[in-house]
Amino acid sequence: MDLDGFFQPQSIAIIGASRREGSLGRMFFDALLKFNYTGKLLPVNPKAPEIAGVPCYPDIASLPEVPDLAVILVRKDLAVDAVDSCGKKGIKSIVMITAGFREVGGEGVEREKKLMEVVRHYQMKMIGPNCMGVINTDPQYRMNASFSPTEPYVGNVAFVSQSGALGVAVLEMCKALRLGFNIFVSEGNKANLTDSDFLEYLEQHEPTRVI
Repeated sequence: MDLDGFFQPQSIAIIGASRREGSLGRMFFDALLKFNYTGKLLPVNPKAPEIAGVPCYPDIASLPEVPDLAVILVRKDLAVDAVDSCGKKGIKSIVMITAGFREVGGEGVEREKKLMEVVRHYQMKMIGPNCMGVINTDPQYRMNASFSPTEPYVGNVAFVSQSGALGVAVLEMCKALRLGFNIFVSEGNKANLTDSDFLEYLEQHEPTRVI
C-alpha cells in the first residue's frame, strides 16, 4: 500500500491552524516549524492572514495547490465538512486529529459513519480520527505532524500505536535510552487505515529495520 502521502509529503495543509498561543492548532503548527519540516506548510484559518509569518488561507478551496497531506484539527461538528472540502480539492491523504467520534458512542458513532462515507466517496486514505498524528525523522522530510512533546532521535525503528498516550510514553522512554525512530504513527480510532496497512507499507520502507 502506498502511504507516501503521509510520511513523505512535499506539502501539508493544516486545517484549523491557529495564531492563539496554547491552542491545539498553534501547538501542532509550532511542532512542524520547530522540527524544521522541509516541505511547504499551508495553514487554513478564515480569521488569520498569517501564522508565525507563514501565509494563511481562508478555506481549503483557496489553497494555491493540492497538498500531499491534510491534517484536520477543527471542531468535531466541522470535521466531516472539512474532509468533504479536502476531497473536492483533490487531497488524498488525511490525518484526522479531531476527537468526538466512535470513541464517545452515541452521536459520535453516526458522525464516524458519515466521515467514512466521505472518505470512501473521494477514495481517500485517512489516519484517525481521534489520533495524535505522525512523525518522520528522515532528514529529507523532518516532519513532526503530531502532538508529541518529545522529538525522537533519528533511527531505524518504526512505531505504530493505537493509543496516543502509550505512544508518547514509548517515545519518551526511548529518547532517554537514546534509541532512535524513523516513523511514528498514532492510529486513533482506525476508521480507515489499520495496523495491517502500516505493516504492509513499513515492510517495504527502506529506512525501517524494526517495526
